[in-house]
Amino acid sequence: MKLIYQQMLGFFLVIFTTLLIVSAAVINYNNRQAYETTWQQLEGYADKFGELFTRTDPQTGTYQAMSSDFLNEVRFVLSNDQVYYAIFNEGNEQIYPTAGVSAGNLQLDAKTWKQLKAGKIIHSQTNRSQSQGPKIGGGELAYVVYPWFNQDKKFVGAMYIGSRVTRIKSTLREMKNNLLVGLAASLLVALAVSFVLARFYVRRINRLRQATRTVASGNFDVELVSNGRDEIDDLASDFNSMVSSLDESQKEIARQEQRRREFMANAAHEMRTPLTTINGILEGLEYDAIPEEAKDKSFKLMRKETQRLIRLVNENLDYEKIRSNQTVLNKREFNGTEAVGNIVEQLTQKAMAAGDELVLATSDPVKVFADYDRFIQVIFNVTQNAIQFTENGRVTLALKQLENGAEITISDNGIGMSDDQLKNIWERYYKADPSRKNTKYGESGLGLAIVHSLIEQHHGHIEVTSKLNHGSTFTIFFPNQTIAKTTITETTSKQQRGRQKHKEPKNKTEK
Repeated sequence: MKLIYQQMLGFFLVIFTTLLIVSAAVINYNNRQAYETTWQQLEGYADKFGELFTRTDPQTGTYQAMSSDFLNEVRFVLSNDQVYYAIFNEGNEQIYPTAGVSAGNLQLDAKTWKQLKAGKIIHSQTNRSQSQGPKIGGGELAYVVYPWFNQDKKFVGAMYIGSRVTRIKSTLREMKNNLLVGLAASLLVALAVSFVLARFYVRRINRLRQATRTVASGNFDVELVSNGRDEIDDLASDFNSMVSSLDESQKEIARQEQRRREFMANAAHEMRTPLTTINGILEGLEYDAIPEEAKDKSFKLMRKETQRLIRLVNENLDYEKIRSNQTVLNKREFNGTEAVGNIVEQLTQKAMAAGDELVLATSDPVKVFADYDRFIQVIFNVTQNAIQFTENGRVTLALKQLENGAEITISDNGIGMSDDQLKNIWERYYKADPSRKNTKYGESGLGLAIVHSLIEQHHGHIEVTSKLNHGSTFTIFFPNQTIAKTTITETTSKQQRGRQKHKEPKNKTEK
């Protein structure tokens, strides 16, 4: 069965059940009200008769008995309302109608008489199969048995007064017929309303279904309208979030794939050059095409090109280890100024080859808490990167001791970077200047990605400011031992809470 018919059936059954309950309640209420109204009217008659029955002569103090003629006349007056009555004295003897008239001399049952003497007014009704009570009027009656008491609160008799239920039932029958007509009309309206509601909900689900198909076909340019009214709107919001996430993931995959292709092209290009050089030298050696005095230079060139290949391979292996947290950091406190000074000495010759001036602006000892080898790797890579993109300029390194750690600043006045380049410099395989494919440093585009990952593992941070054609400044922060331990503890607690939250839904499902 299609969802629209299921929805229609569900809505129709709910509305139909509601209408039945309301109709039954209305019928029951009207039925009760009809009888209550009749009983109240009969009580009023009986009460007035009681006042006449217990009326005394002001002079003698005796009862002024109602004559049979008077009662007959009153019964004649009430006959149009189909009201019939019988009167009983304090001894439970029927004194009207008298013996031989209508029904003979009858008594009320002992239980009823006991209730009357206790002052209780009895409401009830008869049917054709009942033989209880005086046989007056004939047919079905709604009747009241009303006790009479004199001014001294003494029980002096009772009145059995009833009214034919024919008119009541006729009114109720007409009301039921009208109600059935209204019910039938309501069911038709309910059917139409069920169809409209079902179509409304199914249309919303179909929109979600169509959007799902669109996403499945690879088109993520989809957004569902969500007003936050109900669960379907919540589902639409979740769907939009999912599509946005998938779109970002797809773009990231495409970006990484593009980076991978660029890397493979760059790596192939960078490897081809040294391999071609090495192969040419080996062929020259094999056929004695290289003069004896040039062999030493050829061996040095082969060693240099081999180291270049090893560097390309190591950078990729190193990045994957760092990215997957496979590296173990042996942190200790050391003199950062001295370590940076050693890097400056190593790179001075390379800076001079580019026409750059490499300067360490700090002489005072600055304490750094880090893995020494990884610290050297970070500063070396960033400094090397600054030298690579600066020609005939100045590269300055400075250290500053902070209350919560150490700050290292590496600035240059080289070619700088645009805002778009700044957004991507931490991504693997990215090159800020792709045209520089044959430079000695940064062939793979992994240097800054490695730097970023290592600093994150130290719970530090790195920031960069740059202006195109005006240079760049890298600011690196390493926290001290106290801050680093606090950060590790907080990170561990968050991870544990995350794992606990991840487990809780599973536990609830199992329950």
